[in-house]
Formats: sequence, structure tokens, C-alpha cells
Amino acid sequence: MFDNNKMDIQEKLQQAGLTGNESKVYLELVKKGELTANQIAKNISIDRTLTYTVLNHLIEKGQVSYVVKENKKFFKASTPDNLLNDVKAKEVLIGDLIKDISKIKKQKNSPVEINVYEGKEGFRNIMHFYAEKLNDEFLTFGATGRAYDLLYEAPALAELMTKRGMRGRMLTAEKFKGHPMTKIKAIKTRYVDFPTQSTTSIFGDYVSIHVSTQIPTIILIKNKEIAESYRKYFNWMWKKAKP
Repeated sequence: MFDNNKMDIQEKLQQAGLTGNESKVYLELVKKGELTANQIAKNISIDRTLTYTVLNHLIEKGQVSYVVKENKKFFKASTPDNLLNDVKAKEVLIGDLIKDISKIKKQKNSPVEINVYEGKEGFRNIMHFYAEKLNDEFLTFGATGRAYDLLYEAPALAELMTKRGMRGRMLTAEKFKGHPMTKIKAIKTRYVDFPTQSTTSIFGDYVSIHVSTQIPTIILIKNKEIAESYRKYFNWMWKKAKP
């Protein structure tokens, strides 16, 4: 660390952004006023050619100007306030940079939340979950109707969700035509040629997978990216299915 009380003016000029030779030339002009390059070179004992190079750098930095008298250039130090020019330019640049960086949003991966439900109560929990959380289009493929058949309150829950504005689309095997689940007014149904033992449903940021063999099991996944992927897959299958 530098102690400002012990630093002379030349050292402070270097801390302000001038090189050693620039600070010598600048300080000489401050002390003596207008000088030619030859006079400066002689006064501070540096090469004349180097003196011109240093003067050109100081002119570019706005710290020195010159006038021409009798075909000779006389150089003089600019106002000391110009020493702040570089600081002011950086202040503006950094101010803009702060604004630009503040606009950049950190990309966050959606967390994955997984819950597993089992048995008849598991189906009951998930059906009630649908009734409470469903506020978007409900998509399901591989529907078997087993959850609907298992719960006596399934028709009432379906009616409740319909009243709440539920809309949905369902893909199921042709052998389930006529099943009560296909008659829910708010859900459009299409048919595919192959049956399946599991049912996948997509709604909002959720995907639920029902496996009804032996012990009924429901895997509920909450993740936006996963839900969007399944939604795209469903829409592709929907186009291929039969009305």
C-alpha cells in the first residue's frame, strides 16, 4: 500500500495513470509553462526523440496541448482537471457495464421433485391432488380406467374438476371404448391400437405415472422441462391416434 503523505507529486501522477517519463514531462510543463521539446529534453535530461514520443502520448491523453509560434511548437500542461478524464471515462464504462450485468439473469435449472404413492389410498391421494391442483389442460396416455374403477368417488371428482373448468385429452386403447372415463365431457378421447399397463398424465409442471399391476403405484414428478418433453410426445401421438 502507498502512503499518500510520503508520495511526491511525480509518484502521485504515476498512480493517476501517467508513466514515469510522462509524469516528468508533465510536471516540468506545470512548473515552467510553455516549453519546446528541446527545452524539455534539456531540462529533465532525456533524449529529444523520446521527449517527442512522450509529448505525443500526453497529447493523446489530453494532458498536454501546444501552440505554434514562429514555426516552433510550444507545449504546455492542460488543466489538472484533465487528469480525471480517464477516471470519468472508466466510471461511465463501468456504470454501463453494471447495468448490462444486472440485466443478465442467471439460468436456473428447475428442481426435480418426486413423490411415490402406493395402494388404493395412493390413487385416492393423487385423484384429490388432481382436483386441487389442476388448472391447466390435462393430458393422459395409456389410460386403463383402473384408478377410475378403484375409487367410488372417482365420478364425483371428475364432475368437480369439470365444473372447475378442467379440459383435457386422453389416449387409450380401443378396447376401452365405452368405459365411463371416456364419457367425461371435458375430456376428448382418441384411440390407439396397443394397450399398456401404465398410464402417464401431464398437467402443468407435473407428470404422473400410474402402474396398476399387483400393488398400484403412482410416481408423481414435478419438473417443468420433463413435463414439457412429455407434453410434446403426447401431442405427436395425438396426431397419429384415431378419433
